[in-house]
Amino acid sequence: MVIRAVLLDLEGVLYQENAPIPGALDAVRALDARGLGLRYVTNTTTTSRAGVAGRLAGVGLDVDPAALFTPLAAARGLLARWGARRIHLAAPPETVADFAGLELADTGPVDAVVMGDLYKAYDWDKLDFLFGLVREGARLIALHKNRFCRRGDAIGLDAGPFVAAVEYAAGVAAVVVGKPSAEFFKLALDDLGVAPAEAVMVGDDIEADIGGAQAAGLRAVQVETGKYTPADRDHPRVTPDLRIASIADLPAALEGLG
Repeated sequence: MVIRAVLLDLEGVLYQENAPIPGALDAVRALDARGLGLRYVTNTTTTSRAGVAGRLAGVGLDVDPAALFTPLAAARGLLARWGARRIHLAAPPETVADFAGLELADTGPVDAVVMGDLYKAYDWDKLDFLFGLVREGARLIALHKNRFCRRGDAIGLDAGPFVAAVEYAAGVAAVVVGKPSAEFFKLALDDLGVAPAEAVMVGDDIEADIGGAQAAGLRAVQVETGKYTPADRDHPRVTPDLRIASIADLPAALEGLG
């Protein structure tokens, strides 16, 4: 089927730290020139949607915040459907703007606990506090459940292991709103007005990006930048539709897929 849209991961695909991946800006311009629908999908939970747009601008990409799909936006919509009014937000202060209108509480009881990336702040005291809120009846939302991420020059723990600790202790399953959730991909596709078979996901994470997209019915291209490691080639469950050296190779590679 003809490709009409491309979903692009950010960190590790378009930029790394504070610099664009070589060839990324030209690749995005080439995709846009072909008339493809572009949406930027990220599991970033350390800043608001506006903050993500600002970071992209800092590396030379002028992106309308409306074209950004983040777990924060998905969580806000879910809380509204639940009728939740009082929540505990376990995420950096920069994310607060995306939860305007809700009461953010540091004591229980609360309607929901929202877990993002607190990095080293996820110590025993914090995890025990979150466990207590969930045990008292709060619903648990995970902005994503990635097992690891790149922090500087090294691969380290992401938020997923800490979400799993609270789930295990409280005997509950978190509602995951970021990649690889099928609902997260559906949100972006609905905005574009395309079917899953008409879209391609481009990412570096073999499970969240590639496996999640394929499970949602999209084709998926993995780049060998960011989180990619040679071990991804031997993943027991996920094989990308295509693997390329970097985003710079995407415009030409899409001709073979579509």
